[in-house]
Amino acid sequence: MVRKVDHIGIAVHSIEEALFFYKDILQLHFLGMEEVYAQQVKVAFLSAGGETKIELLEPMSADSPIAKFLENKGEGIHHIAFGVDDLSIRLEELKTRGIPLIDGVPRKGADNNRIAFLHPKAAKNVLVELCEKSHGGDRDES
Repeated sequence: MVRKVDHIGIAVHSIEEALFFYKDILQLHFLGMEEVYAQQVKVAFLSAGGETKIELLEPMSADSPIAKFLENKGEGIHHIAFGVDDLSIRLEELKTRGIPLIDGVPRKGADNNRIAFLHPKAAKNVLVELCEKSHGGDRDES
């Protein structure tokens, strides 16, 4: 099912402020930034070695899910994302097993990938994202 830990999502008030720590202090390689309008979030990706990335998440509006997370919990780890080969098939398997889902069908996420979130109660209060790479969607990590 899971091929790898794809990324760890970290909610922040300001990507620009957070980048100093991740780029300058930890010396992670900056991969790029984009806005995901459907989720009202700005994201920045950094390579955390190998294929694993850090995804910084900044809200684009006061009513975005990330803004609500920041209001309730403050800055910090928002989710862990696992890469899968066929997200639609995996979601059907999880539904059959009675696993609570936030997304019953894949939706478009950052880097043009297909994503879906499992309900946190499925994983002991951890928000889990499953992501399927689009063809040509991987960022250059060189």
